[in-house]
Amino acid sequence: MARPNNNTKHSSTSKLIILLACAALLGIALIVDFLWASSTSYLSNWVIDNESPPNIIIPNSPKSYKNKNSTHKDPKRFLSATFADIDAPQLEWEEMASAPVPRLDGAAIQIKNLLFVFAGYANIDNVHSHVDIYNFTDNTWGGSFPMPKEMAHSHLGMVTDGRYIYIVTGQYGPQCRGPTARTFVLDTKTKIWRDMPSLPVPRYAPATTLWRGRLHVMGGSKEDRHEPALEHWTISVKDGKVLEKEWRTEIPIPRGGPHRACVVVDDRLYVIGGQEGDFMAKPGSPIFKCSRRHEVVYGDVYMLDDEMKWKELPSMPKPDSHIEFAWTVVNNSIVIVGGTTDKHPVTKKMILTGEVFRFNLDTQKWSVVGKMPFRVKTTLVGYWEGWLYFTSGQRDRGLDDPAPRKVISQMFRTKLNF
Repeated sequence: MARPNNNTKHSSTSKLIILLACAALLGIALIVDFLWASSTSYLSNWVIDNESPPNIIIPNSPKSYKNKNSTHKDPKRFLSATFADIDAPQLEWEEMASAPVPRLDGAAIQIKNLLFVFAGYANIDNVHSHVDIYNFTDNTWGGSFPMPKEMAHSHLGMVTDGRYIYIVTGQYGPQCRGPTARTFVLDTKTKIWRDMPSLPVPRYAPATTLWRGRLHVMGGSKEDRHEPALEHWTISVKDGKVLEKEWRTEIPIPRGGPHRACVVVDDRLYVIGGQEGDFMAKPGSPIFKCSRRHEVVYGDVYMLDDEMKWKELPSMPKPDSHIEFAWTVVNNSIVIVGGTTDKHPVTKKMILTGEVFRFNLDTQKWSVVGKMPFRVKTTLVGYWEGWLYFTSGQRDRGLDDPAPRKVISQMFRTKLNF
């Protein structure tokens, strides 16, 4: 009788164990990948929950370090979910009367003691099509009135001359629907709307301002909602009337993309922050369901000079986007409240901004004024008699989790004087 070969038996058993272990590891990897993809979906930004993520552990090459007792190997390093926060004093905020409805990606224009608040998402499937007014004098909301049915509901370009508000392009409808090229002007005294010539092509969230008698519209995202646009158009306007029949092509903006602040101070035009890329409609989706795409947030600052040439100025303290109506001017300084910054390098989640930034136009330097009550993107900002106000937007999930959570209607103010 032949003697059994124990070595062969043990080898087969070992191979089987190795194969089972590899299969288990592959299964775990697939589950982790699925959970990561789920956590980064667009809808997760709209769900209210109470989860706060722990610090993220990033594998790192072993690193030796010494202390009084021994030498250790540190195979990992930690990257907190809040790593992008900048140290700054906590400002004293007072909560005021909330807006009539919560808003995300809305628009706001201040004229004297009134803040006109337009449109925006109520949630991912519903948008607003009206205007609310906040009175800084008595700190009350009132005077709501409808927008034109053809007007965009989010990602608007908007500016005022002190009475008339010029509204250009933007997204029409909820989710990630397409843009419209339609433009309008509102007489804030009579509440009468009028049409203006449509843009040559529609855009999402272009930088928009009035400068030297012309309405400027720059950048934004192209019709697919993702590709950055560089085009720059102007048209002559005065007292709510358009003086030309067509838009004129101007020098392109140096860097394209939506969600940036556009400010004119002392006859100089500034474009601040923004991003390249945005969510897109899922191909074939009948409701234009939002689908995540790669985004690059930046803190670039550009100024258009007397010769119609762009000049690059010092960048923001950190990349910042979703700030198109998050700014105001205080004593020759541009103040920006909240926004979004680069995504977390590991989780890839969106990170909201909780700082108040100041750009001193005299020194051309940035500083951090202080902290907001919580992190918020797409804030709508005003300033009146020494008080800095903000309302609406989407806030964070908590002190230790800067990812987006709830769309808010709250209004806050803090004393601010330079």
